[in-house]
Amino acid sequence: QVQLVESGGGLVQAGGSLRLSCAASGTILSIISPNVMGWYRQVTGKQRELVADITNGGSTNYADSVKGRFTISRDNAKKTVYLQMNSLKSDDTAVYYCNFKGGLLAYWGQGTQVTVSS
Repeated sequence: QVQLVESGGGLVQAGGSLRLSCAASGTILSIISPNVMGWYRQVTGKQRELVADITNGGSTNYADSVKGRFTISRDNAKKTVYLQMNSLKSDDTAVYYCNFKGGLLAYWGQGTQVTVSS
């Protein structure tokens, strides 16, 4: 079993920055390789969409809408993934979810709200 706990969401003005963290726990994390940890976001009434993800080898992938503004990073020793969000826009307002995928397994965090005021 894997548990993902997100933190760092909140209210910020447009143009500001936030840093999300997702701490993972579970012995299976040390067993499954390769694996991917990532951030998704969802607005009420819309589909959940990928924001960015990163493999345990360090390869990253970003949605076009956040390229150049968001940076994903990962500390494998701490089992933590981060999302640094800069130059935030009102369109970035959403619930952000942490995700872990490895093999046939996938886990989600409970989500953290990010609200960007214009």
